Amino acid sequence: MNIILSGYGRMGHEVETVALERGHTLVARLNDAEDWNGLNPSEIKNTVVIDFSLSESVLSVYGYCFQHQLPIVSGTTGWLEHWDTVVSDCQKNKGTFFYASNFSLGVNVFFHLNQQLAQIMGKLTNYQPSITEVHHIYKLDAPSGTAITLANQLIEQMPSLKKWTLQSERPSTELPISSFREGEVPGTHVVTYESDEDVISIEHRAKNRKGFALGAVLAAEFAAGKSGIFSMKDMLKELI
Repeated sequence: MNIILSGYGRMGHEVETVALERGHTLVARLNDAEDWNGLNPSEIKNTVVIDFSLSESVLSVYGYCFQHQLPIVSGTTGWLEHWDTVVSDCQKNKGTFFYASNFSLGVNVFFHLNQQLAQIMGKLTNYQPSITEVHHIYKLDAPSGTAITLANQLIEQMPSLKKWTLQSERPSTELPISSFREGEVPGTHVVTYESDEDVISIEHRAKNRKGFALGAVLAAEFAAGKSGIFSMKDMLKELI
């Protein structure tokens, strides 16, 4: 499979290593939205794009991919306010778009556990939920996309919650998320429920970035030859 890497930073290098290990070919490594102008559309057919670039490039890069029928796997965060625009553009062009807030297979198991636990805890009124996420100092957005996914799962299952917030002082209807940026931490997420009597928590701690890169390459393999909007749930149905 031919792959274009959009965003050749730390994650881009990890994706490259995994892609080559799995026998794929890297046809381009692009860092800026302007780099796309140097591509010849006729030479990049049957190619999948894996994007770990910057949020400000999303609309132009994804628009290019949809226009030229390039399936795109998006791991970029901090752009979800444009979600409806991206989905509409994809559908209008009959494109292929695979988005995940986190490509780690382990994290997606964690999402499943989080949803199941939230269903139980939503029936109990004496526990206060909170989320903590820790990432490396180079991660610019906060909270992480993974933390937002976890938070939205809690809000869906717990009638008392209306939205999430980064503010420490908040009404009881808001779910607090604490974000920390420390050293080289690849990613830690903890969901906690605390009462006057005890504490219940579940945690996912990434040991390195390879798990995220592997999930992104698996997503590219899944998206190749397909049309539509996809997520990790769709891919895991084939893997599990």
